[in-house]
Amino acid sequence: MHIRPFIAPLLLVLATLPGLGHAAGKCERLVATGNPEYPPYLWRDPQNPKLLVGANADLLKRVGDELGLKIDILYTGPWSRAQDEVRTGRVDLIAGAFLTLPRLETMDYIHPAFLDTPSVVWVKRGHGFPYTQWQDLLGHTGGTLVNNSFGQAFDAFARANLTLEEVPSLTQAYQKLVLERTEYVLYEHYPGLALADTLGMADDLEALEPPISSEGLYLTLSHNSACNDPWLRGQLAKKMTELTAAGVPQVLLQRNLERWKAQQLQPASAPKP
Repeated sequence: MHIRPFIAPLLLVLATLPGLGHAAGKCERLVATGNPEYPPYLWRDPQNPKLLVGANADLLKRVGDELGLKIDILYTGPWSRAQDEVRTGRVDLIAGAFLTLPRLETMDYIHPAFLDTPSVVWVKRGHGFPYTQWQDLLGHTGGTLVNNSFGQAFDAFARANLTLEEVPSLTQAYQKLVLERTEYVLYEHYPGLALADTLGMADDLEALEPPISSEGLYLTLSHNSACNDPWLRGQLAKKMTELTAAGVPQVLLQRNLERWKAQQLQPASAPKP
């Protein structure tokens, strides 16, 4: 008889506890995307081109499984379009992006970074030029992807000093390089090497040393995502901290490097409709 007055306050307290009151209202399904020309980190699934697979996709799925969330990693177009989809909130997450000020205006970065990836200067083999520092790129015409980033410091240097032609895909950038319409292409080392192999251009291209940058890859969550709330950001950060400390991203990277190589050796088969 005397317990009833305490029920409402008790429910109020329970609703404020982490993972209880909020759990019923949280999103149970998230949609992610990313750069589709990014093996072994991300690439289109040959059997289902609507999906992205790779180390980043495997990591994100594991995060989702451990949090009880379904996360679909979808192909939404070239890298520039993928970023637009996340900026607007039509897609919730980017499965791997460098930290830049413009992206910070529209996305929350989930710390820590889960992998570091070096970016390099790709040139046509036999047509390189002396290169040891950023300034050595001055006076040369380069290529890169639309809206791609190589870290805040290099991006600022490039805007102020370099002549860069932006194209939607790395395939186009490499083709222009081989045809000598540009003198170099800026892109990440592992994905650049993987795609050159796929295109049969591995013998035509080479990477100059040292890298122009080595940046951390982060999971990002759109400010405009209907699922973006403190509970989700906290849980994603906690899980990413646990997995990176355990070395899981590096294991997935090596596994997907082998997966990509094996995939290139298989005869082409018809994708699912």
